Amino acid sequence: MDSAPHVSAPVLAAYSYCEAVTGQQARNFAYGIRLLPTPKRRAMSALYAFSRRVDDIGDGDLPGEVKVKRLEDTRALLTRIREGGVEEDDTDPVAVALTHAARAFPIPLGGLDELIDGVQMDVRGETYETWDDLKVYCRCVAGAIGRLSLGVFGTEPGARGAERAPEYADTLGLALQLTNILRDVREDAEGGRTYLPADDLAKFGCSAGFNGPTPPEGSDFAGLVHFEVRRARALFAEGYRLLPMLDRRSGACVAAMAGIYRRLLDRIEREPEAVLRGRVSLPGREKAYVAVRGLSGLDTRHVSRRTVRRRA
Repeated sequence: MDSAPHVSAPVLAAYSYCEAVTGQQARNFAYGIRLLPTPKRRAMSALYAFSRRVDDIGDGDLPGEVKVKRLEDTRALLTRIREGGVEEDDTDPVAVALTHAARAFPIPLGGLDELIDGVQMDVRGETYETWDDLKVYCRCVAGAIGRLSLGVFGTEPGARGAERAPEYADTLGLALQLTNILRDVREDAEGGRTYLPADDLAKFGCSAGFNGPTPPEGSDFAGLVHFEVRRARALFAEGYRLLPMLDRRSGACVAAMAGIYRRLLDRIEREPEAVLRGRVSLPGREKAYVAVRGLSGLDTRHVSRRTVRRRA
């Protein structure tokens, strides 16, 4: 059983709220963090709940100027958290939980500022000409989450190459976000958003967009998807180098979350047009299998062997 340090009743209630938000709304994320010891699981739930709040502002139906105001209010709250200005009896449970988590772990809270920056890009309706342009957005909304999570996980003492752990965590976040973009291409189009780089869309005849259950006439939609899948796989391969640097349960958490998205990517690759007909997802039993696989350490051992071969 986990041996968690004593937490006061108000903070415990705040964490319970964040864990409820995570359990209800984080379809894939929750499978991974269940594998963590209690203090880390609580901290990750606090990070998720704050991030969810930011995302919900960007995804909501409010006018743009109201969204901008709410995002700035959220940034001001983050400043209060960073400066220790949130007390245990504060009425905002997410702020209480995140304040406690940031005191317990070296969480780089600036990553949440980056998340707010990324959601502001959504509110402005920005589009991306090249992959380099899109990477800036992905680093804000996903790479930053990887680096924030690493603040909770930490690295194993003496882990070789640990100075590059934030880079690998960032890259893994990019891999997950690109997978999300492929999965949600139809849903985003219906909401007036296009994330895939304009250069890539033009290359495969898809500049007309994705407003129906079939690809644009005359396009090579499958070619576009396979091109982006290869890009995502390369990012996963690089980001997975983080796994051997983590303790067993943190590594299991990361392997479970990333493993779910890699399997999602496999499904998208096998049937590209499925993303135009609806949201592609994995059944619960398959997510549970990936979580168990992560706890077994299979992915970590595989990455470790591959790293050793590269060095030999």
